[in-house]
Amino acid sequence: MKQLTLPFADEQNYAAEDFCPAPSNTAAREWLQRPDAWSNGRLILWGEAGCGKTHLLHIWAQAQNAEIVDTARLNSITLHGLRRVERPIALDDADLVPDPQALLHLLNMAAEAGQPVLLAARLPPARMAYKLADLTSRLRAAQAVEIRQSEDELLEQLLTKLAAQHQLTLSIPVRNTLLLHLPRAPAFYREAVARLNRAGFDRGSRISRNLALEVATGLTQDGG
Repeated sequence: MKQLTLPFADEQNYAAEDFCPAPSNTAAREWLQRPDAWSNGRLILWGEAGCGKTHLLHIWAQAQNAEIVDTARLNSITLHGLRRVERPIALDDADLVPDPQALLHLLNMAAEAGQPVLLAARLPPARMAYKLADLTSRLRAAQAVEIRQSEDELLEQLLTKLAAQHQLTLSIPVRNTLLLHLPRAPAFYREAVARLNRAGFDRGSRISRNLALEVATGLTQDGG
């Protein structure tokens, strides 16, 4: 009987110390500490893009020695002949799996092995568009928790942390411009600071309010 071995998602920097706790993600953080209480051994973190669910998924996976499944490569061929899950499972973009039958099979295998499964998605289970009835019932039976829109305090804290990581000095006008014009999701702030860092280096000039507005406008228009 072969052990389950699946492709891993690309490595990114999702360190626990880089996550900003806030009231908007308190419920999610509390549920992650209690996998024994998850309904049917499954928890779904859901919320808008960039809310921090992927970051939390990676933090949990590292703490639990979980296998992070590459959603885009999860299919029936990948699972063919595999009969055992020996580690917890973490899967992002659970509402975008290209092969629903493979996801159903993975959930069943994990349940048979008594291993918890953490899923992250933009939509709650009731709004996922899967046509497979058995998969829909299992997802709707899972514990689901929403990560709400980020608070001002979280975004300000994140902006300070990101600027320090890039060794950037952001003036009050620059900070206010970003806070006013960027979409209210941490992912946009991470990308904005990265773009400001590159632009400041390329242009050899300090980061101005106009540059911050240019970056924020560009991110808003192209979706990050």
